[in-house]
Amino acid sequence: MRPALLSPLFAPVRTLKGVGPRIEGLLDRLLAPKIPGPKIAVDKSERGRVLTRHARLIDLLWHLPTGLIDRLHMPSIAESPLEHVVTLTVRIAEHRPGGTRRGRRAPYRVLVEDGTSPLELVYFKADPRYLQQLLPVGETRAISGRLESYDGRLQMPHPDHVTPPNGSASLPDIEPVYPLTSGLSNTSVRKAVQGAVAALPDLPEWIDAAFVERNGWASFSESIQQLHSPKTEKDLLPTNAARERLAYDELLANQLALAILRQSMKRRAGRPIMAPGRLRKAIVDALPFALTGAQEKALAEIDADMAEPLHMLRLLQGDVGSGKTIVALLAMATAVEAGHQAALMAPTELLARQHLETIIRFADPAKLRVKLLTGRERGKQRLAILEELKGGEIDILIGTHALFQEAIDFHDLGLAVIDEQHRFGVHQRLALQAKGIGAGAELLVMTATPIPRTLLLTSYGDLDVSRLDEKPTGRKPVLTRTVPLDRLDEVVDGVERAVQDGSQIYWVCPLVSDSEMLDLAAAEERFAHLRERFGNRVGIVHGKLPGKEKDAVMARFAAGELALLVSTTVIEVGVDVPNASIMIIEHAERFGLAQLHQLRGRVGRGAAQSSCVLLYKQPLGEIARERLNVVRNTEDGFLIAEEDLRLRGGGEVLGTRQSGLPAFRIAQLPEHQDLLAAARDEARLCLTRMPHLAGERGERLRLLLYLFERDDAVKLMRAG
Repeated sequence: MRPALLSPLFAPVRTLKGVGPRIEGLLDRLLAPKIPGPKIAVDKSERGRVLTRHARLIDLLWHLPTGLIDRLHMPSIAESPLEHVVTLTVRIAEHRPGGTRRGRRAPYRVLVEDGTSPLELVYFKADPRYLQQLLPVGETRAISGRLESYDGRLQMPHPDHVTPPNGSASLPDIEPVYPLTSGLSNTSVRKAVQGAVAALPDLPEWIDAAFVERNGWASFSESIQQLHSPKTEKDLLPTNAARERLAYDELLANQLALAILRQSMKRRAGRPIMAPGRLRKAIVDALPFALTGAQEKALAEIDADMAEPLHMLRLLQGDVGSGKTIVALLAMATAVEAGHQAALMAPTELLARQHLETIIRFADPAKLRVKLLTGRERGKQRLAILEELKGGEIDILIGTHALFQEAIDFHDLGLAVIDEQHRFGVHQRLALQAKGIGAGAELLVMTATPIPRTLLLTSYGDLDVSRLDEKPTGRKPVLTRTVPLDRLDEVVDGVERAVQDGSQIYWVCPLVSDSEMLDLAAAEERFAHLRERFGNRVGIVHGKLPGKEKDAVMARFAAGELALLVSTTVIEVGVDVPNASIMIIEHAERFGLAQLHQLRGRVGRGAAQSSCVLLYKQPLGEIARERLNVVRNTEDGFLIAEEDLRLRGGGEVLGTRQSGLPAFRIAQLPEHQDLLAAARDEARLCLTRMPHLAGERGERLRLLLYLFERDDAVKLMRAG
């Protein structure tokens, strides 16, 4: 249960003075994307719509200003800049009630002037008597608000402040500007935030006193007050002392939560899994290539973990084409030889089936029994697989997340492998580990997306990390070039020559928006265009295609029946067609760096020289140009990942919808990565000294976890 000391901060915003039902609804909408936790359904009268739970005072505290209004400068109307908040001294010239037009009430307008230009104050749904008292004709008033132009006339809709001239001193000289939503004024948000700040309880200090002093930081409460009372533009920057203090608090809560999770999982008794290596040797001896040094090292780390009596919690991150699937197979072979079963979970059915083909091919010399279980296996076929699994007749089961969501009984699950971990996210990993499918199961999670060190700390701090940064011997670099879209015809001519030479080509269509249907429309349009030129040698795959049709198209492409495969980003990971040697990415400027790198990794897997063409629309923005240059100049996925973080920030890397990254509300990466490293060290030190966060300092750190809503970590601590 959350400590009573924090209760005022988690009260709904409607408890604040001046926040009625209308303002509360607008604040809910404004803060909804940032509020963690489950969603709540509203009543049936609203047709079953689902809204995020009500905004609380704490959400207002985390809603930071992004700009300033400086009222010390009071220009004339004629000198005032459009689309800015200005403060003016004006004479009220005329009231113009709007009346009714076509059944609608027109806005109420008040004409004011200052000798340089007229200006209309515009009020919607106004109370005429109130406005006549507020703005008497012939008198002078100081007004402040956003200056706009409509139909050639200067306007100020709903001024923020209207005072007598001698009352302008009561206007704040400097006022913070907050992100808003339609219908909500800056004044309403500012007053609500001030109410939340006033409700701050006197919280004890949870950071080491020497560290606070060394950084010149104020207390938590003082830092919150300073952030919401900026005096200059510098006060809005991530490097501001108050912002850094609160960022460190948030990062410390994040690192403590991950360290507690790791401690909890490591404390649970596992079982040593070791084998002489007969099955592994059979597989390795039959491989058409030698293992790289990085693969050998990763296997040694995995073997050492599995041999321990504690649970293995390891992340295997491999660059494109570095061979992480064979490492996972060899680890699973050890588990099978030791008398257990293994499971491999993939995020999509396409990737699961690709794994099945690869693993069956490599596992055959060891006579491993491998089966697939996805949503497509139904009826008698599904029942037969489940019976074989329960009876121990399946050594390795491959499937989608359904493996762990359904009541599937393994005979003895020894090793669980999760592929493309970032698509499941931290919370899914927590749920899987807490569920304890196969109580003694070791856990190996994998990603083909190289992860910057900063994000490894924030999202995977509970895991040990192995890194595959070498490509198999003989792999040639992919030649990458950028081509403007107005040379599309030349590219298509080049594709025709390549097809005549026996090459196979991927053509990836642009990300149009967050709409899968729009992405699909772009792919179908390009498919129709290429079909006119290449006939039946062109195929198309996308996320909306039924599974069997998708498999059939991919099988035809893998068999060489199709020369050209038009696709959305569904082929981003896992698709392996060694004969495909050309990748064309249309509107490459719309893709993230990591995604471009992943797509390029679909070629360069065979003996032929491969190439990647990045088609872009001119003119290119500065960041888009830099992004394309990075991809053109390097194939080092780890370097690309660091550049992706630098260019896009932590919230965007790996894709916001599927990354599972913690949604920081104060901390900003990579700007605060030095604070992250310090928070990581402090969290580990604290748990070494206080494994159960006991004592006065421990209680304060628990308070920090509750404040940043890392309640799961406190529950784990209590359970442990």
